[in-house]
Amino acid sequence: MISQDSIEALKARLDIVDVVGSYLELKKSGANFKAPCPFHGEKTASFTVSPQRQIYHCFGCGVGGDSIKFVMEFEKLNYPEAIEKLASTYNFSLGYSDNKQNKPRSQLMEKVNEWYKNLLSSNKIASEYLKERGIYESSIEKFGVGYAPDTNATINFIKSQFFTMNEAIEMGVVGYDNGRNFARFIERITFPIHSPNGTIVGFGGRTITGHQAKYVNSPETSLFNKSRLLYAYHHAKHEIYKHKEIIITEGYLDVIMLHQAGFTNAVATLGTALTPEHLPLLRKGEAKVIMAYDGDNAGRAAALKAAKLLSVSGFNGGVAIFGGGLDPADMVVKGAVEELANMFRKPKPFIEFVLDELLLGYNLSDPKEKETSMHEGIAYIKTLSTILQDKYKNYFAQRLGINPSYIKLTNQTNIKQNTSVMQKSAHKDMWELSLIKTVLEYPHFIDQILDVLDPSLFIEAL
Repeated sequence: MISQDSIEALKARLDIVDVVGSYLELKKSGANFKAPCPFHGEKTASFTVSPQRQIYHCFGCGVGGDSIKFVMEFEKLNYPEAIEKLASTYNFSLGYSDNKQNKPRSQLMEKVNEWYKNLLSSNKIASEYLKERGIYESSIEKFGVGYAPDTNATINFIKSQFFTMNEAIEMGVVGYDNGRNFARFIERITFPIHSPNGTIVGFGGRTITGHQAKYVNSPETSLFNKSRLLYAYHHAKHEIYKHKEIIITEGYLDVIMLHQAGFTNAVATLGTALTPEHLPLLRKGEAKVIMAYDGDNAGRAAALKAAKLLSVSGFNGGVAIFGGGLDPADMVVKGAVEELANMFRKPKPFIEFVLDELLLGYNLSDPKEKETSMHEGIAYIKTLSTILQDKYKNYFAQRLGINPSYIKLTNQTNIKQNTSVMQKSAHKDMWELSLIKTVLEYPHFIDQILDVLDPSLFIEAL
């Protein structure tokens, strides 16, 4: 059983905004933070996180509690499981009532990573590959680059360090299939992947002996979710917070080369597209986001998808467009660092990039295709805020070569319906405002009011 003293010590280390913010996209609201509640469907943000009281509460469905309770509810874990997950995430060593100290799961990952790093220097092929790619020894050390050998060597090492196979499987270093254990990374250059607070939670591996998959990542584990992590974020976060700017690339080598060239706010997605689950991490520090994906067709397609997501979510930033199939690492190797800096200073704004890329997919000299592209562009513009809709309506019309009056963004029927609903609910709004005014003037009445009023009575709580 986990000791109570240990639980209290863990709680003292946790910050409710950091814990909840790793799952939800929180927005500052006065002294608190808000988000749409993850536990019931809603359009308005009635879910509030209080850093002062270290609790969360939803005024819509009534859920609430501390960091541990949130992880229990969100991850569907029991109390001990939630505590152990948080302890692993924050590299905290729990104590147990039988006086046995639990071993932080990250110790296995740290030991394996140190072993991989030591093996790299003795592998000529791997070392030559990194040298040819222009990676300095200092970068190899900074990013902990290593080399994974064959399965037998990996399993023997894990046993020699007195870790169990179950633990190695749980952490994603070893797999199990058809009655046998096998190493997840075989004859690959390895890149340790860290959580935002610096704990190793997984690995990426690049083949140097012709395996079918050029790159592989650790499998999903209790600590490793590639849709929530960004490679090298723990290295870049201080620079990101300082300059309020983050550069997102597609690969490990792009990040390493950009850091070598002085762009130490660079990170990478982990072999996956940018997802909504990445947004809470990107929202921290209110940084401008620069997408620096490869210049090939796949890279542009991924940048288009990311630009749509980021623009609809209200992020500021743009896309650095690489020509000739180049990527950021290629630019650094070529010595085009100043050109890179200019690209990052003046990226193409997300919305312009989306609309321009959209039009490239159509033959605008064909009236039918032109009409289809117009409807697709209108559907995208409608996802933006009202002010941005007004601005980019004209931009899109100009790019299409049509009169802006053809870009119809509002539905008159919906306007009439919304007006009717607003008129019908006006008296309810006034009642609600009057009640809020009363509570502000006489705060000692709040307990009595909450005893007799249900949250469903409030329009703003729905």
